[in-house]
Amino acid sequence: MDMMLTDSKIHNETRQGEAFAPFEQDSNIYTKRFYIESYGCQMNFSDSEIVASILQNEGFGATRNFEEADLVLLNTCSIREKAEQTVRKRLQAFRQVKQQRPGMLIGVLGCMAERLKSKLLEEEKLVDMVVGPDAYRTLPGLIEEAETGQKAVNVLLSREETYADISPVRLGSNGVTAFISIMRGCNNMCSFCVVPFTRGRERSRDAHSIIQEARDLYEQGFREVTLLGQNVDSYYWHDENTNKPVTFAMLLEMVALVHPNLRIRFSTSHPKDITDDVLFTMAKYENICNYIHLPVQSGNTRILQIMNRTYTREWYMSKVDRIREIIPDCGISSDIIAGFCSETEEEHQDTLSIMDYSRYDYSYMFFYSERPGTLAARRYPDDVPLDVKKRRLQEIVDKQYHLSLVSNQQDVGKTFKVLIEGESKKSEDEWMGRNSQNKVIVFPKDNTNLQPGSYAWVKVHQCNKATLIGTRIDQPE
Repeated sequence: MDMMLTDSKIHNETRQGEAFAPFEQDSNIYTKRFYIESYGCQMNFSDSEIVASILQNEGFGATRNFEEADLVLLNTCSIREKAEQTVRKRLQAFRQVKQQRPGMLIGVLGCMAERLKSKLLEEEKLVDMVVGPDAYRTLPGLIEEAETGQKAVNVLLSREETYADISPVRLGSNGVTAFISIMRGCNNMCSFCVVPFTRGRERSRDAHSIIQEARDLYEQGFREVTLLGQNVDSYYWHDENTNKPVTFAMLLEMVALVHPNLRIRFSTSHPKDITDDVLFTMAKYENICNYIHLPVQSGNTRILQIMNRTYTREWYMSKVDRIREIIPDCGISSDIIAGFCSETEEEHQDTLSIMDYSRYDYSYMFFYSERPGTLAARRYPDDVPLDVKKRRLQEIVDKQYHLSLVSNQQDVGKTFKVLIEGESKKSEDEWMGRNSQNKVIVFPKDNTNLQPGSYAWVKVHQCNKATLIGTRIDQPE
């Protein structure tokens, strides 16, 4: 899977999970409380919003305090062993609270559900419910079953399920940015990845429902949407009314036309599937952000082949060239794995050199973690020592720190259109937002009437490796 993990930029660990509640709801309206934590990729956070909608329709109100919840859910990630270890620790903490509140139900959602259902339910006895990513509609029945003391399980995968008719509850929302899930599953069988087994085959959502969701979000005050899929560029939906297909490039244009003040981002792109049509559509519309997450995983052709990435080093470099040719100011980020099976020092150097060539603005970087059931686990020995993996990862992180700083330094003196997302974390006197290239920019509030969701023109005058710092100016000529 190439779905971008939602951890901090230029970081080498997955996000440690986040509890979301849209608001503390009136107990006179909701008789029960739910609490949910999400781990891993953006798709998991989007799925949690679907789950919240289903639960609210069943009379559950949200809470930010798991100790008072009647239902505690962890939406899990299996992409790395560390994420699974973190989830287990959280489940153990929840189980201790449950001993004092026997009526509390604990459930695991998402990618760990199918793979570890027996261990979690029977061997470790950590949970009451296990629900796979295609089974969220069955949550009400599973909750009823678990309330009787039975272990409730549904991890069946679907060829059709998209949740297109469910209006997500925007959890932890800043009211400015939102996710729209456009497809589910993955047909790419990368040898290191569990996602095709935990999320199933690709199925694309009805384009009309996507456009309607984008319109609804804009009318609610949201000013940026991110179109999500394990591989968005392979989106393909057949419109029975017109008897014509809708490709990802066509869908991008349809969303861009919802309103010129609605920004569009997307994640994630498999290098083999992002087409010139997509790039030209991005270049055509100002409100489609000039930013592409383009995971490379490795810079060496032999390693790419045993990863089953279906492209070579040279092919990937030519794709980067094409992006910069059509969209010269496009921001590019990546995913990188250090120490994959049998990787040599020379092959590791190829990864460092392709980072230099691609000039990534930031990356999500990990050392290889063997996942049971994958092709790599069955076919290739995990033979790179852990200390070597960690050292190579640190070299990759150091390289990315340098590239990020150089990239930001090149933006000093430039002016960008910034969508304000909220106050800066460091000062209530500053706004924080992002430019089209997905870079964070902070600037003084300046006693203007700006607010979250407003656009501002900001001239950058200094930077560090993670942030651009500037001053608001009048719109340039």
